[in-house]
Amino acid sequence: MHRIQYHTYGGPETMRLEEFELPSPGKGEVSVTVRATSVNPIDWKLRQGQLKMMTGRSFPRAMGSDFSGVVGAVSPDVTRFKPGDEVFGIARLKESGAFAEAVVTLESYLAVKPAELSFEQAAALPTGAVMAWNGLVERARLRSGQRVFVAGATGGVGEAVVQVARMLGATVAGSTGAASLERARDLAVEPVFDYARTDLGQRDDLRGAFDIVFDTSGSLPVKTALRMLKKNGVFLDINATPAKFLHAALIRRHKIFFCTPTTQILTDAARAAVDGHIRMSIGETVPFASGIDLITSLEKGRKIPGKGLIVMDARP
Repeated sequence: MHRIQYHTYGGPETMRLEEFELPSPGKGEVSVTVRATSVNPIDWKLRQGQLKMMTGRSFPRAMGSDFSGVVGAVSPDVTRFKPGDEVFGIARLKESGAFAEAVVTLESYLAVKPAELSFEQAAALPTGAVMAWNGLVERARLRSGQRVFVAGATGGVGEAVVQVARMLGATVAGSTGAASLERARDLAVEPVFDYARTDLGQRDDLRGAFDIVFDTSGSLPVKTALRMLKKNGVFLDINATPAKFLHAALIRRHKIFFCTPTTQILTDAARAAVDGHIRMSIGETVPFASGIDLITSLEKGRKIPGKGLIVMDARP
């Protein structure tokens, strides 16, 4: 088997496409032959060592979170899946491993891939949709008729948050880069602001305007987000830092959280995708042999109109 891995924390230059031995599934685990995998910022943040207190110092370490594929083997206690099932899901945060010909993950981190979705469409879905559900439904308890502001409205997570919020009956405003303003409007984000040219903290029309402010980009100052909230509003933040953790411990309206997948959330997201409520844009697709180049360019700031995907049809 081959996978993208690294032998020390650091920049893109640490990535290698190397052979590895796929372990047999342990208790509650499933091995999946990967057909497609998508790139998320968390993938390079883990490799940079931003969460090394959680991931540890054992090397080599694998990369990759979101994937789709075909079940290869299951542990004896697994009941939801069997070899040959088409599935999609998320690799465990600490182990990662989706940028590979095969990956082992938890049964509860997988769902059946609907026949109506391609492997590419399914691989683009998991992290964005799960983060949207975790935040909007579980943390903020979004209700129909509420107003939501999404910072980073056209990013991988932001695009999913916008669509889930609208599916649940909210109206959505947001911010994005100048090149993506029209794409945000196509998602019914209104008003939408160019984050580079607009100081949201200085706009009186946004003061106390939203039930939920969801920062998917890490670019929204905490003070600005809280200023934009209604009295009982919730600030959802997926970009953790030590200072933010301290602030969130003191200010209950500030909620920091990580991606927490379940089979039910993934199944609901897939159904929403089939029904047309969630459509994740795919910006670029490359073969496995070109995966490191794609990850490197995205990490360095290259913008594409949707998710970057690595497909496994071309073997190294």
